[in-house]
Amino acid sequence: MNEPTAYGRPAGHETAAVEVHTPTPIVPAHTAPLMPVQSGTIPAVASVVLPDGRVVTGYAIGPAKPEPVAHKPAVSRAAVNIALGGVGFLAVCGGLLMLTAFITALTALVTQFVILAAVIFGGWIAVQVFSAGGHGGGTTVNIRKAVIKRNKFYG
Repeated sequence: MNEPTAYGRPAGHETAAVEVHTPTPIVPAHTAPLMPVQSGTIPAVASVVLPDGRVVTGYAIGPAKPEPVAHKPAVSRAAVNIALGGVGFLAVCGGLLMLTAFITALTALVTQFVILAAVIFGGWIAVQVFSAGGHGGGTTVNIRKAVIKRNKFYG
């Protein structure tokens, strides 16, 4: 019987032979230079002969190397600008609200001063009109006992 080897394969099935072929680029008939699409080197082609006689050919794939990531800030610059714009807008709105409240209070104060002046001035006019009592600019005549002798007035 075939006894298994160290890798768990039967003794009659040895590892297949591996042949590596390097492909030769085909030069086109025209003389225009070719623009490489991929990297400048062409990967090696590997052919593997399987135990049943089939040949498998393909490119060897190396481990994928991730591209280095550029250092990005935790928060994007656009987000910071939008946030600062919002803070500024809120500050302006608060200032406008306070300005509106100040104008309202100033209007109420001016209105109260106008009413106070009207009351004081109207009171002063009322005192002037009603306190004269008959001394309203006319001539005052005091009538005494008059003595009339021989058609002459002695007053």
